[in-house]
Amino acid sequence: MNAPAREAELTAKQVEKIAYENNKLHKRLCRQVGQAIGDFNMIEEGDKVMVCLSGGKDSYALLDILMTLRERAPINFEIVAVNLDQKQPNFPEHILPAYLKELGIPFHIENQDTYSIVKRLIPEGKTTCSLCSRLRRGILYRVADELGATKIALGHHRDDIMETFFLNMFFGAKIKGMPPKLQSDDGKHIVIRPLAYVKEADTERYAKVKNFPIIPCDLCGSQENLQRKQIKNMLREWEKQHKGRVENIFSALSTVVPSHLMDRSQFGFVDLKATGEAVPGGDIAFDEEPCSTGTVSSVIPLRASDLDD
Repeated sequence: MNAPAREAELTAKQVEKIAYENNKLHKRLCRQVGQAIGDFNMIEEGDKVMVCLSGGKDSYALLDILMTLRERAPINFEIVAVNLDQKQPNFPEHILPAYLKELGIPFHIENQDTYSIVKRLIPEGKTTCSLCSRLRRGILYRVADELGATKIALGHHRDDIMETFFLNMFFGAKIKGMPPKLQSDDGKHIVIRPLAYVKEADTERYAKVKNFPIIPCDLCGSQENLQRKQIKNMLREWEKQHKGRVENIFSALSTVVPSHLMDRSQFGFVDLKATGEAVPGGDIAFDEEPCSTGTVSSVIPLRASDLDD
């Protein structure tokens, strides 16, 4: 076989492999999003889901996967895409309407100049994310009311959830994360995060596969020293040095033992008394220590009675 023929054959195999891997990625995203929706009962019969589309990779992926799942789901629900045009400089306002028209999906573009408000109130060089987020959230709640949306879907993924957990712990002195489903501050809306089980690396790759028309955020994208980016780098380093650590952290967020923390509002420490009866999950003096391989040690755990001299 001559060289051109071998090259053609190799190229065909490469194309086939790429198509196979891309299909696996799509199936994985659909499975993870479907599982999150089921685990937290995010979408119900007759829901009108307002998908908040920013123009970034994550919200594009969210809309795309939800559209796929809507065709397969055993329940009926509507999707409406909403973009908040915050009047950032050089924002290409034509991109999203053109993309959404091509998809043939109902959409709404909300025009609000929050950019000017943020720039007026936040000193140069300071983090704008907090104020920008509060303004955006209030506007989206109003739009949800106007559109009759029963659920507000945001594109936060697994990495966002873990980063928020550490941000709250390191800088806010509280154990608080970013839940897959929550009630809004005013009690009128349910916010859902169907990408809760999805890794950011997968949304990055999926965006390239689907060739989404990504729109950068010029308002905050130039702020390189944000606390969130510090946390992101920390997690990436942990994953490089200790394979599986980040996975364990994420699992821990859904395996909480209030009796072994210190929040008196979450557990009745004040009224806790010995009953003389065994309690499932009660203290055994010392928890079993994980060994270096990550498995539980085989040593016999000490109990209170073992400490008698």
